[in-house]
Amino acid sequence: MFESLKTRPADGILALMQMYKDDPRPTKIDLGVGVYKDATGLTPIMRAVKAAEHQLWEAQDTKVYTGLAGDPAFADAMIDLVLRDAVPRDSVAAVATPGGTGAVRQAFELIQMARSDARVFVSDPTWPNHLSILGYLGIEVVNYRYFDEDTRGVDFDGMIEDIKTARAGDVVLLHGCCHNPTGANLNMTEWRAVVDVLLETGAVPMIDIAYQGFGDGLEEDAAATRLVASSVPECLIAASCSKNFGIYRERTGLLMAVSHNTEARKLHQDTLAFLNRQNFSFPPDHGARLVTMILNDDALKADWMAELEEVRSSMLGLRSQLASELQRLSGSDRFGFLAQHRGMFSRLGTTPDKVVEMREKHGIYMVSDSRMNIAGLNEHTIPILAKAIIDAGV
Repeated sequence: MFESLKTRPADGILALMQMYKDDPRPTKIDLGVGVYKDATGLTPIMRAVKAAEHQLWEAQDTKVYTGLAGDPAFADAMIDLVLRDAVPRDSVAAVATPGGTGAVRQAFELIQMARSDARVFVSDPTWPNHLSILGYLGIEVVNYRYFDEDTRGVDFDGMIEDIKTARAGDVVLLHGCCHNPTGANLNMTEWRAVVDVLLETGAVPMIDIAYQGFGDGLEEDAAATRLVASSVPECLIAASCSKNFGIYRERTGLLMAVSHNTEARKLHQDTLAFLNRQNFSFPPDHGARLVTMILNDDALKADWMAELEEVRSSMLGLRSQLASELQRLSGSDRFGFLAQHRGMFSRLGTTPDKVVEMREKHGIYMVSDSRMNIAGLNEHTIPILAKAIIDAGV
C-alpha cells in the first residue's frame, strides 16, 4: 500500500531554516521562522512560566488525563483573557487543543461536520497552514482581497466587496490581531464594517488569534475579537498560547464556539469533546496548566504581563529603527508602513527574485513572499537588512 504514497511539497520555511543553518557567513540574518527572539537570538522561557513550572513540579501529584475538553479552569482563564465580559460565559463552549494549530484544525472539522457545503473565505495572503488544512479536508476556499501591495496596508474596499459575496452558513476566517504574514491590521471602524457585512450575509466568523499582546497590548489586541463575538449570533475562536506565553513546544491552544443561543451550549460542548476524542483523545495539559496558574495568580500574572509588554515594546522599537534607517538610506518615507504594522511579521511587498537576491548577496533569510520576522532583528542587524533592501531596489 505504501508504494502509492506521493512526495509532498517541501515546507518552504523548514527548507529556509536548513539553508540558513548551512550558510557560513557570520552576518547572516534569520527572518524566516515565526518565533520570538530576543536581542541575543534566543527564544527565552518567560519568568512567570519558569516560576509556575517550579511550583507545578513541587505540587503536582498525578499525570492522569484531565478530560476530553482539558481542564475547565484553563478554558475559564483563557475565555476571560480573550473575551473578558464581551459575552456571557454560558454562551461559550471550549476545548483545549494541541496548540493554536490544533484549535484551527478542530474548528475546520467542526465546520465540515456542521455544514458540509460551507465555503471558507480566507484573506489573501494568510498563514499557509490555513490553506493546507482546508485543502487536506477538502473544504472549498474563497480568497478575499486583503493586502495592498502598493500601500503595504489593508485593501479594505476589496475585502468588503469580496466578503459580501459570502452566503449564509459560509465562514469568514479573520485574524484577530497582528495579521500573519503581512502585519497590516484593520482599525476598529473597519472591524465594525466587517461585522455589518457578517450580519447582512449571515456568514459565520472564525477568528484566529495567535498573537494577543504582541500588537498594541493585551486588551487592545482582543478588542476586535470581543466586538465580533458580542455582535454576531455565533462564531468560532481559535486561540494560541505559543507566542504570548512563549511555550511553543508545549502545544497549548483553545477552541471556543460562541453562540447567543445558550440552550445549545451543551450540544456544542459535547460536539467539541467528540472531535477531540476522534483526533487526539485527551489534549496535552502541561502548558495549559502553566497558563492557568499564571492567569489565576496575581503575582505571576503581573510578572507575565510586564515581560509581555517588554517583548511588545522591543518589537515596536525594532520596527521604528528599521523604518528610520530605511528612510535615511532611501531619502523617502515609502517604508513608513513598517512602523505602522503590528506583531512579529511584516510583508515587504516585493518579488521572490529580490528575496533571493537579498539572501544570496547579503545573507538575509526571509520567506519568498517577503514576509519577515521583525523579532529576528537587533540594533546591529538592522543596518545590514536596510542596506540589503535598498541594494535590491525593493
